[in-house]
Amino acid sequence: NNLAYCEEILASNPCGEQMLPAYGACLLGSLNLARLVEAPFSDGAELNEARLGGLTRTAVRMLDNVIDISRFPLEAQAAEARAKRRIGIGVTGLADALLFCGARYGGDEAVALTRRWLTVIKREAYRASAELAAEKGSFPLYDPQILERPNLRDLDEETRALIAQHGLRNGCLTSIAPTGTTSLLAGNVSSGVEPVFAYAYTRKVRQRDGSSREEQVEDYALSVWRGLKGEVEPPAELFVSAQDLAPADHLRMQAAAQTCIDSSISKTVNCPEDIAFADFSDIYLEGYRLGCKGLTTYRPNAVTGSVLSVAPTPGAAEPAEPKLSPRPDVLQGATYKIKWPQSAHAVYVTINDADIGEGPRPFEIFVNSKNMEHYAWTLGLTRMISAVFRRGGDVAFVAEELKAVFDPSGGGWIDGRYVPSLPAAIGGVIERHLRIEAAAAPAHAAMAPHAHTSGKACCPQCGGLELVRKEGCDTCFGCGYSKCA
Repeated sequence: NNLAYCEEILASNPCGEQMLPAYGACLLGSLNLARLVEAPFSDGAELNEARLGGLTRTAVRMLDNVIDISRFPLEAQAAEARAKRRIGIGVTGLADALLFCGARYGGDEAVALTRRWLTVIKREAYRASAELAAEKGSFPLYDPQILERPNLRDLDEETRALIAQHGLRNGCLTSIAPTGTTSLLAGNVSSGVEPVFAYAYTRKVRQRDGSSREEQVEDYALSVWRGLKGEVEPPAELFVSAQDLAPADHLRMQAAAQTCIDSSISKTVNCPEDIAFADFSDIYLEGYRLGCKGLTTYRPNAVTGSVLSVAPTPGAAEPAEPKLSPRPDVLQGATYKIKWPQSAHAVYVTINDADIGEGPRPFEIFVNSKNMEHYAWTLGLTRMISAVFRRGGDVAFVAEELKAVFDPSGGGWIDGRYVPSLPAAIGGVIERHLRIEAAAAPAHAAMAPHAHTSGKACCPQCGGLELVRKEGCDTCFGCGYSKCA
């Protein structure tokens, strides 16, 4: 840690790429290496290091400016950020850039290129920060002893002399973060320093009316290959995915990058499901030996990230279509009041419960308001939701689907939280009602005895089985959902 002389870091909590002291805040930016390779998939393919250096210098100035214009929730956070001016410049698209240059991820050439490119970023970042210090002043807690920290000792003498003369504007400068959503926005390039997880897959794209369509998606490198080579199949020995690589390949790449990163790196090591415990332990020991500050392992299994489903009966015929349960004469329920900012009148949501063999569960829903503007669609929506309730089974997905609806005209603030639409507010009510029911349900009814796991992770946003864990984050290749632990 460059700033060990003025701070103490106790835990990553839980960002693998940026370990922070109390009240620290991360400020990250990523450079897309894939877009800097000229003449991809040719003998003359190479990354334009001059452009990389120029982009790095621009990124330092930009992120430094962000510190000054940011509003922090707590004054202690603002004071911490401005005292040390910590930033984190990283990369995305590394695996694609290596592919363009004909380097297999995890191989000797890939390790050498990774170290070379990130050395450019490190050198230019520190030089730019020193020049900013000459222009605007060093960060307030700057001390010349920072030059003796390991990350600065191995800088070239010209850069060290520049720092000795002017100081540094930023206490820390480099960090490689998860770039799940960022990589999607950048043309579906590979994420961070990770290998490509899948070269082609199907993604669900939500439409403005709430429906979804499926589209075939390709990794950026594969798209470029198709554009240049047509129907020629890409070489399998070059186009390796995360599952094809041995844990040692992952570690070599992370270790090569860590030598140029003064903060840390978010990196997932994919392990085979049948890996022996001793081999699993060795991954962490080897990562420590290679100088990695931290790493994440992922081993698919039937316990973590699994979906519950009913065990099939051998030889049984296809199950009959579930029928709607008849409505009892009397039902008990609860009515929730929504004060929707865009309506002069409150909206009342009533959810009635029935015991249909699984304990009390939602059976029907009504939405009422003096405002008749939404009458037609709320009536249609509640009839459909009630039909879903009456079919039985897990209905939690109804709340998730409604909460994902965005109103093009804007949402509103309810109890200090932004709600993107009135249907999303109704979804929030259903979710709240289900939580109340779950809290009141007997503990022994929490799990059906005949359930088993399918070994695949379910996306909480679209319900698809394309949720994968990489760089310490859950990313859905179906809809683009991304969430970090």
